[in-house]
Amino acid sequence: MKIKGTTVRVSIIQVGLVIALTLILLAYIFLSGDYGTLLWAVPVLIMLLVIPTALNYMSQSQYDDLIPYYEEEAESVRMANIHPNDIGKLVRVEGVVERVLFKSLNRPQYQIADKSGVMSVKMFTTPKEDVKKDDIVVVLGQVIKRYVVVGDPVINAVLIRKKSNK
Repeated sequence: MKIKGTTVRVSIIQVGLVIALTLILLAYIFLSGDYGTLLWAVPVLIMLLVIPTALNYMSQSQYDDLIPYYEEEAESVRMANIHPNDIGKLVRVEGVVERVLFKSLNRPQYQIADKSGVMSVKMFTTPKEDVKKDDIVVVLGQVIKRYVVVGDPVINAVLIRKKSNK
């Protein structure tokens, strides 16, 4: 779905949750005959879809605002040249997607490789493009620690896009 030109997606888990709760609600109403429950239950079910959609839209629009800054400030680097002392550095990397995880949660994590090495790239919102295994991509992001306080460096992507073959 698009809101003001921004592609917004709700994760399959959220949709599944709403469907499951709707079925439970319908079973309850059918068995008990308590139609008054619909007065509060239907708005709650709607909000279970609206709130995640609104949050996704807000994060997408924030990322859209950051992209020009990252394009201007990010330094092109090779995977092997990213070290723990680079935490906080804005980077641009190019590589091949070797693995995609957590795509259905709208928080994808990519394993991206270039000729020098492999790096994990996390994105905390839905990417603009549908990136799959074996795609050649350009990533703009910031080097962070894997686990908030500790861990090896990974890239928190603001933008991941397929590289054009021109």
